[in-house]
Amino acid sequence: MPRLLVINPNTSASITDLCLRYVRAAIGNDVELVGTTGRFGCAYISSEACYAVAAHAALDCYAEHGEGCDGVLLACFGEPGLFAMREVCRVPVVGLAEASMQAATERGGRFAIVTGGVRWKPMLERFAAMLGYADRLAAVRTVSLTGGQIAADRDGAIEMLAKACAEAIDEDGADQVILGGAALAGLAERIQPRVWAPVLDSVLVGARAASAALVRPPAPAEPERPGTVPSIGVDTRLAKLLR
Repeated sequence: MPRLLVINPNTSASITDLCLRYVRAAIGNDVELVGTTGRFGCAYISSEACYAVAAHAALDCYAEHGEGCDGVLLACFGEPGLFAMREVCRVPVVGLAEASMQAATERGGRFAIVTGGVRWKPMLERFAAMLGYADRLAAVRTVSLTGGQIAADRDGAIEMLAKACAEAIDEDGADQVILGGAALAGLAERIQPRVWAPVLDSVLVGARAASAALVRPPAPAEPERPGTVPSIGVDTRLAKLLR
């Protein structure tokens, strides 16, 4: 049975559990799931500084739990450390935002992103541009609640998130909306009846993309990298991975 490592690079184990529940619902029982939570960093990623620390935490999670895994789902919308992980991992690494933007692009038209935490707007605009989706991005709309606050009161966040989705469609011209964030897993289904355009659940989309990546033929081995710079002060498992 293939094994998928699901990395939550923040320190909230409850978010990891929530993600695993919806990843399991998306991909069924033919894949073994290994969930891991950041050993250090922020309880929820809502700023540039937290994002930077989370990239280190994601690498640390892989160094500790990655052995024997056939793929990685980086379960944070915005993917801190995505390209660094792809550099050191020998298995596919899938991120929620990248997978969701790709899925939305394949559907056609323009997409908007709705998520929690006001500081995510410029971060996600930059990330979309870096991935080449700037011309497909209609808008990034954030609600005042952070992901952590949404996770703590999911029922109470529905109205605010649904309003943002409707505004992205009616005012920003989006043909579909990505509801982004690990803490928002499962909420797209509840919001969908309130808006006329499709609402994509980033966790479900990311899970399916990661599952599909597991069955692809393995990529050819990369040539050996040139000598690496010694590291100081990082966990010994991560230091070994960096070498």
